[in-house]
Amino acid sequence: MPTVSPTTLPDPYPVKPNGLHRSQGHIFRVPGSKSITNRALVLAAMAERPFKLTGVLHSDDTRVMMTCLKDLGFQVAHDPGKEETTVSRPAGSSRIPASAAELFVGNSGTTVRFLGAMLGLGKGTYRLDGVPRMRERPIQDLLDGLNQLGIDATSDAATGCPPIAIRSQGWSGGRIRVKADVSSQYLSGLMLAAPFGDGETVIEVVGEAVSEPYIAMTVAMLRDFGLVVEVKGATYRIPGPQTIKLDEYAIEPDASSASYFFAAAAILGGRVTVQNLSLNSLQGDVHFVDVLQRMGCRVETCDAGITVHGGPLHGIDIDMNAISDTVMTLGAVACFAEGPTRIRNVAHIRHKETDRISALATELRRLGAEVEELEDGLKITPRPLHGAAVETYNDHRMAMSLALIGLKVPGVIIKNPGCVAKTYPGFWQDLDQVKSVK
Repeated sequence: MPTVSPTTLPDPYPVKPNGLHRSQGHIFRVPGSKSITNRALVLAAMAERPFKLTGVLHSDDTRVMMTCLKDLGFQVAHDPGKEETTVSRPAGSSRIPASAAELFVGNSGTTVRFLGAMLGLGKGTYRLDGVPRMRERPIQDLLDGLNQLGIDATSDAATGCPPIAIRSQGWSGGRIRVKADVSSQYLSGLMLAAPFGDGETVIEVVGEAVSEPYIAMTVAMLRDFGLVVEVKGATYRIPGPQTIKLDEYAIEPDASSASYFFAAAAILGGRVTVQNLSLNSLQGDVHFVDVLQRMGCRVETCDAGITVHGGPLHGIDIDMNAISDTVMTLGAVACFAEGPTRIRNVAHIRHKETDRISALATELRRLGAEVEELEDGLKITPRPLHGAAVETYNDHRMAMSLALIGLKVPGVIIKNPGCVAKTYPGFWQDLDQVKSVK
């Protein structure tokens, strides 16, 4: 089914209450992983010959990454219908073909952080900027890491946020110390670039790191691409220069996107299967199903995918640091549980597309839930819910998570529904398939 353009959606968008039939259930195929797609695009650009990606996500964040690569002189051929992209460097060009570029990254954290590191491989001056919210999102820890490598990386406004400037004469390698307590993407960006530097790079993580499954994803992908990375505790040794041996890579379905349909099964008491997704996924967010199982759902796995059977739900106390992109999905589910749910150790999500802790607390209260906002999370106590027009803060995950409540509660209206195009342009069409089977 063709994806409806966000510009043709009613705004605000009224969610239709629906139900799931327990015996028949629903099967969904969600689009490719945004996290894997943008990592794979960077690695594909570093290959010595044209590189083909399959299962590619077509969304605002991946489009921004592809556009930036084109602006840097790479050749990018993208077929949204086939979910395929081929990336190549012009014959005879340097590692980064352009010696100067002004790059617009929108509100894509992976794009600014991965490209910010990758541009250290270039020889020239590059500037990256984005939407107003991007200018509030911290990136100083990445800049500090690049500066330790002898690369001049600065925040234009000296705020530690974009716009940033990268002035480089190449990546010679060295030993650096990097913080990853605000975002794991600083470390991931440096690791994605390091194999292509002129010498060995050793990265030591200082203090605690958030979202560790995303770091593990980066390590796994580097190895999938035939690259060497040695991990000893919080230290990553990456020889350079290395060469990518393969010329094609398949991208998994997006586990974060799948979480919304698993949550629908939990909320409505039905059965949902997401195809081609495995508990052995590179993505930590696949373990959101374990959270639902703790709350009372039943989870089955098979070669076809993962199935969640809804059941009576009870509140839980849980550390969500490792799968923090699903905090808001859990927030919606918690509203239908017996007893309170306490979400811990996710203070870093205040620095995402919006302050996700404050925004989620505000909108759940608007719908009737009792919510205590805490420094590192929330406590959600179920109360009778009612319809309301909810704000999304131009945050795709706010829109998709709050829409789940509207599957059961009449009158939920989503403002700015088009913001889901950041990672899941076809979300509203797919959500509309969550309906009773007669």
